[in-house]
Amino acid sequence: MDRNVVDFRLAADDISAIRFGVSPGHELCHAVRVLQRPAEHPLQWGWLRSVRDRVPREAFELFAVLVRERGYFPDFLTTTPTWDLEPRDEAARLRAVPDELMRVDLGKVVARSEGARRDAVRRMLDDLPRTRAMMADAWLELWSALLEPVWPQLERILRADIAVRARRIATDGIASMVGGLHRTVGWHDGTLRVELGFHSEELDCRGSGIVLVPSVLGGLGCSVLTEPPAQPTLFYPADGVTERWAADVAARDVALGALLGGARAGILLAAHEARTTSQVAADAGLAISTASHHLTVLRDAGLIASRRDGARMLHQRTPLGEALVGTTA
Repeated sequence: MDRNVVDFRLAADDISAIRFGVSPGHELCHAVRVLQRPAEHPLQWGWLRSVRDRVPREAFELFAVLVRERGYFPDFLTTTPTWDLEPRDEAARLRAVPDELMRVDLGKVVARSEGARRDAVRRMLDDLPRTRAMMADAWLELWSALLEPVWPQLERILRADIAVRARRIATDGIASMVGGLHRTVGWHDGTLRVELGFHSEELDCRGSGIVLVPSVLGGLGCSVLTEPPAQPTLFYPADGVTERWAADVAARDVALGALLGGARAGILLAAHEARTTSQVAADAGLAISTASHHLTVLRDAGLIASRRDGARMLHQRTPLGEALVGTTA
């Protein structure tokens, strides 16, 4: 290859070969990275202002040994991204990472390090059970301080991005969706290709597929996971990220209410799960006829989709609705 590219070879036009996921661990590792070089991440300055006074110093310094300002960090710090992963499940999984996987990943960090950092990682290798426990404890402490308070806003952006891209596959095909992920990503004859700074590889993902993971804190570029046992994964920048992404939820609700009106904004915000008209009315404190009217307006605007389930009518946000809610976060 003349350029540094990673090719994920997939079965042509096999929609099932591509799935999406959310990775709290990836976001947390990049939060640690942002804290080390805040000047390089202007889109995170709003979030940084909200967390800079509560960073747990010891946990941060421990993570920063393995997660430097840029480049490789151990794969075992994250798990395979899924749609329904609970953030704290990642810390629980971290406590069960096999010794061999830790040894391989920490060995990669040693090979990329020098001086005091290399000595610190070697000490981690000398006592893997202690290292595993310390990293899991630090994960939870950092999560509680840095991301848990803003996870609703962050997750909303990620899920809005996924909803829009999944819809694009259905309407325009895989090639169009892939081509819109990032300027370094393209689709070539059944192969998803991403240009990277220092790495080239070809992977046959036919049968296993690839996971596409949007990221808010991961910067403006793409990164990949390619080595077993990790599922082949591409991380890309989520759409709709501005410096205000971590704004207070109350401020988001006010902004959406000003746009749609309070009742309709409340219905849309609560429509992440399918609900009946009666449930919508009860949750919003409205008469069923009034709730039905608001749902009709939202449906006509393309923000809510309604489908019949037996005698019930279920209402849920559309990808456009997800994008609107995510943008106002």
